Amino acid sequence: MITALIRSELPRMSGSLRKVGELVLADPAAATHGSAAELGRRTGTSQATVTRFCRALGLESYQQLLIELAQEQGRAAAAEPPSAALGPRIGPADDLEHVIGVVAEADLRALRHTAELLDREALERAAQALARARRIDVYGVGGSGIVAHETQARLYGIGCAAHAWTEVHAAEVSAALLTPSDAVVALSHSGATREALEPLRLAADRGATTVAVTGDPRSPIAQAADITLTSFSGETSFRRGNFGTRHSVLLIVDCLYARVAQLTYERATASIALTSHIAEGHAARPRRRG
Repeated sequence: MITALIRSELPRMSGSLRKVGELVLADPAAATHGSAAELGRRTGTSQATVTRFCRALGLESYQQLLIELAQEQGRAAAAEPPSAALGPRIGPADDLEHVIGVVAEADLRALRHTAELLDREALERAAQALARARRIDVYGVGGSGIVAHETQARLYGIGCAAHAWTEVHAAEVSAALLTPSDAVVALSHSGATREALEPLRLAADRGATTVAVTGDPRSPIAQAADITLTSFSGETSFRRGNFGTRHSVLLIVDCLYARVAQLTYERATASIALTSHIAEGHAARPRRRG
């Protein structure tokens, strides 16, 4: 979806291009009326800036931007729930119902955008690489480190030799020991986190298949990886960057997990069967009343 693409590219745009993007996001319907010159005047920029904005999005022309916006508005009118009008803002006087609505809609919107725009061919290549890998390294720090451990838990539970590394020195040691029979998943919302980028590059040098999960498909980590999977952010007031994109990253991880389990069906089902009793064995028993 074009607004999701604009939202993901906006942090990397210059001041003048950002003005155009912010106005389009603020009122996509109004942006579809008028020429590129008029949009330039409304943003205090120029027609040339609007043209550069379109090219920065990978569009051929301003007309293509208008078409994409119009098509998206048509789909939204048919499918979007009324709560979509809440927008991303939470103010100090807003009631709890508004807060819940804004957060839920932001997350649902991010999930929809991620699912719709997820590169199927790239996801299949990534799943195939993980399914056949002798060993899988997962890199991530901070918020991405939490997702890295979650990714390890999912893959390990279906019989994959996966390990999460959230400290750069340990990650690089592991990466240096990888082979062409191995695979790597590096998680970074910005795509520029050195602690994820450096071990990924080292793993690539060792011949391992490298997968990047990032919010920026043009970032250093995306450029360094063999395969890139792009997430979209569910940002609201108080939820920015990695925190805002967590649910859409987990959606990608879940899709990878499910496809790998499918590709390794016998091993996956056997692993699940061998471990299914463990959680039940740790369930608390209700106390008897005397």
